[in-house]
Amino acid sequence: MVQCHAPHLDASFAALSDATRRGVLERLGRADASITVLADSFHMTLTGMKKHVNVLEQAGLVMTEKVGRVRMCKLGASGLEAEAAWLRRHREQWEERFTALDRLVAELQRQETPNDPE
Repeated sequence: MVQCHAPHLDASFAALSDATRRGVLERLGRADASITVLADSFHMTLTGMKKHVNVLEQAGLVMTEKVGRVRMCKLGASGLEAEAAWLRRHREQWEERFTALDRLVAELQRQETPNDPE
């Protein structure tokens, strides 16, 4: 199996594989929030939320900034453009394959249908 080395995509998709982290991204899409607020929103410990935020930050999906004694979180600058482009390319490939399969099935059905109604 051929493997593509795309560490950024690997980190992004690994970060997105967790429901809590996807929820954090949705929450931050509405407004910036502190780690404490995020932890309370998801009914988890501060330590647990820090780990989730760290994974998102390492993937470039979230940025944090220390404001006084509070660590604020906001969506990363890159958004999900690279990830969306990767998905779009693969979606197009699968759509082409399904279109070819549809044509093949239609051709096979035409061949099975008898031309002479006897």
